[in-house]
Amino acid sequence: MIRKILSHIFNRDKLSASDTIAKLKIIPREKHGITHNQINPCAIKVTSTLQQAGFTAFVVGGAVRDLLLDLKPKDYDVATNATPEDIRSLFRRSRIIGRRFRLVHVMCGPETVEVSTFRGPSPDEKDSKNTNVNHTDHHGRLLRDNVFGNQEEDAIRRDFTINALFYDPNNEEIFDFLDGYQDIKEKRLRIIGCPETRYREDPVRMLRAVRLAAKLNMQIDDETAKPIGDLAPLLQNVPSARLFDEMLKLLFSGHALACVVDLRTRGLHHGLFPMLDVILEQPMGERFITIALKNTDERIKQEKTTSPGFLFATLLWHEVLTAWKKYQDTGKKPLPALDLAMNEILTIQHKNLAIPRRFDAVIKEIWTMQPRFEARLGRKPFRLLTHPSFRAAYDILLIRCESGELEKNIA
Repeated sequence: MIRKILSHIFNRDKLSASDTIAKLKIIPREKHGITHNQINPCAIKVTSTLQQAGFTAFVVGGAVRDLLLDLKPKDYDVATNATPEDIRSLFRRSRIIGRRFRLVHVMCGPETVEVSTFRGPSPDEKDSKNTNVNHTDHHGRLLRDNVFGNQEEDAIRRDFTINALFYDPNNEEIFDFLDGYQDIKEKRLRIIGCPETRYREDPVRMLRAVRLAAKLNMQIDDETAKPIGDLAPLLQNVPSARLFDEMLKLLFSGHALACVVDLRTRGLHHGLFPMLDVILEQPMGERFITIALKNTDERIKQEKTTSPGFLFATLLWHEVLTAWKKYQDTGKKPLPALDLAMNEILTIQHKNLAIPRRFDAVIKEIWTMQPRFEARLGRKPFRLLTHPSFRAAYDILLIRCESGELEKNIA
């Protein structure tokens, strides 16, 4: 209790999310240009069913943002004043998920729409007298957030203003409480509330800011960017599985190279990829990573398939090389030394980054094939062609040669 009182005294000039001033602006279709026909049919079905049952319901977040930017939304989220139990009762093919904040997944054929109940102020903001339940950890990270509220409170609880826009497919209007529409027009990424407080609530927002800015070609607002460098160590307190999910989104955003450069500039690569520092500080390693990320970005923009296993095998290859040399210097033969190096690097990354073990087999196959490419006599090269991972392993060989690690004529 004393800690909360002192915190309130020394931080009274800082706005929390719930202290943010919201002013509703309703933007008509004639101004924003999004029509009913542009919305996913499944999202239309969800909003209309909820509205017919007497609830309010809006398409919200990234889908609205992307449509305003003339991008194709990857998925659709719906926000409503209906409770998860109300939503579940209206849709036969639905299920309630989540602990920190309960959501409902509504299935329409092969598609899924995520439906959330309007959120209210975080528990610590709403009831500072309740000291029996810890809703945040000692760093300020939210642990529990199952508090419902109204639409305005829900907008304020979202991360960035551009993700706090509500679109009503019925009358084709956008509800904007925080000038997110203007931020989109001005290509500005701005967090809602006090940046330091919001990053402490969820440090992953710092990574998300970098990813969204690169993906949407936006400039991070000065106040939003200011505390990122100082708060970067908070990423070490985030569950590794969440970091892994956010990192996948970043690496497969189509703007991975720009994101990694920005992460390094802002000091956020610590904790995201603990060994990325070592890789980038090696001249040959930095060129290798740059080529790999650039190739990945190009493949995604061309809508070609990409594999997490291949990308991790690529990003960690120079760490394997270093460990491989270390074991050979102790007298180990090349192949046993490579096996020890692979196991060492994967063990470290399982702890630091929570790379799922289901990728291990593919990653190891790609690494194991690298020394085999250098054996170019007899039938050995032809046997490589039949290997299931040949294409992925050969792509890494191309990067190795392009970066100067190997002679180009080998590729």
